[in-house]
Amino acid sequence: MTDSTPLVLGPLLRHVGSTTATVWVEVDRPGTVEVLGTAAPTFTVCGEHYALVVVRDLEPDTVRSYEVHLDGERVWPVDGLPPSRIRTRAERTERTQRVVFGSCRYPPTGDPELEASLGVDGLDAYAARLIRRLTGVSDDDEAAAELPDAICLLGDQVYADETTPRTQQWIRERRGDEEGAGTEIADYPEYAHLYAETWQDPEVRWLLSTAPVAMIFDDHDIRDDWNTSQAWREEMAQLDWWPTRVRAGLASYWVYQHLGNMSPETLDADDVYRKVMACEGDAYPVLEEFAARADAAVGRPAGIRWSYRWDLGSTRLLMVDSRCGRVLNDDERLMINDDTFTWLEAEATSPDLDHVLIGSSIPWLMPPAISQVQSMDERSATAGSRVAEWLRQAVDLEHWPAFRASFDRLARLVERTAASSAAPATVCVLSGDVHHCYAARATFPTPTRSHVYQLTCSPVRNAVPWFMEYVFAAGWTRRATRIARRIGRRWGVPPEPVEWDAIGGPYFGNAIATLELTGRSARVRFERSTREGNLEPISVLPLT
Repeated sequence: MTDSTPLVLGPLLRHVGSTTATVWVEVDRPGTVEVLGTAAPTFTVCGEHYALVVVRDLEPDTVRSYEVHLDGERVWPVDGLPPSRIRTRAERTERTQRVVFGSCRYPPTGDPELEASLGVDGLDAYAARLIRRLTGVSDDDEAAAELPDAICLLGDQVYADETTPRTQQWIRERRGDEEGAGTEIADYPEYAHLYAETWQDPEVRWLLSTAPVAMIFDDHDIRDDWNTSQAWREEMAQLDWWPTRVRAGLASYWVYQHLGNMSPETLDADDVYRKVMACEGDAYPVLEEFAARADAAVGRPAGIRWSYRWDLGSTRLLMVDSRCGRVLNDDERLMINDDTFTWLEAEATSPDLDHVLIGSSIPWLMPPAISQVQSMDERSATAGSRVAEWLRQAVDLEHWPAFRASFDRLARLVERTAASSAAPATVCVLSGDVHHCYAARATFPTPTRSHVYQLTCSPVRNAVPWFMEYVFAAGWTRRATRIARRIGRRWGVPPEPVEWDAIGGPYFGNAIATLELTGRSARVRFERSTREGNLEPISVLPLT
């Protein structure tokens, strides 16, 4: 391949089953993309060209190297990197499975001072280490022992509201920044630019081509505080540029992230996908209409379901939309609408599962004192306090405890799952958002068969203000928790139906977490990137 390759982005390895695998690409022209003998036509959105190749009839529990061809021309792999590989699922396996997770990955900026303050990208450091281990390894089965079974990117894959200096300059040259969205992303072509900036790093690009990647959005994929409250939505509705922006954000999310989350069976039944593939010209009108419906459905009992399920052998991963499926009425504030919660309750319990993983971009179990503050603020804001509403938006009091009815319902769901006769060994909630890492163990009034944890890893690459390190650390102390709960009771906040304590952290810095699952055993590994571009261990915590 040369620098003039028609492969703009990708390949990204997305949903992988026991006999199927989906590969996503963006290319510079319409054409036919081929992977392992399976061809798929491109589709066009605002002048950008994409393909999702669904490879079928693979053998279960096998590994195969693959290439990508566009109209017969090989456009992947690139020289100097190991081959990209697909490892299909096994129904059960004795080997250790690795699920890598994290959130909040700010892109390369081109600004030396800003680069120094942001530090080394944790995902890039992980990819570089894996490349070193696999360089020179030609045997697919030998290479498979090193590959993660899934990478879960838990939100803020792109920062549409906090653009880099070079993207800001590109925006000024494209349309100016004096009016409208300013230096924020304004439309679909600008989102396409943003994804290209974020995903073009060579090592990360290779990693995402060879490990199945599950994604879910958080606020910065659209805008800070996205759907925090009805008051926030009303404020945004006053901006004349906002409808174009939110529709472009959701349309681009569907193309770049959600499309690959779906299994082949879900794709076959998806009406939007069928309409997009049937378009002879530009498919953006189809996606814009869909995005408008998705945004308008916020606050309703049922809407567009962005949540989805992956089965990794005897481990079930449930990725939950905790942003666009909210209900924001003052008389009923819910993190996810009833339709999605009913789906989650049905999917969380199944026989023969060793582990259940619930991916939520924002944590369920926060530092206990902070959890109380969020629930208190919700009560005050719901009662009409403008100060509480301002505070909610100013300091991001919008996690599960700030949707207390949903916090409690999730607690009851986890408790039922963990106490059932078919209980898995662990139930783990995987989250990001809060720019630090920690592990917390949950306990319930009645004994459970499963071990229950909140596992949080953030940021992959970003920063937290120095003073927040002290705030987060203090939020776990028993003294702060006692005081906050005492005040909370007087405030009218009921006791939580679950208790939890930190077993690791808080840890700060750019990081990656790896959940290692062997049969019904589990442990989590936290690693932090160094200035030299390596990963250093923070802690390894047994979970069973």
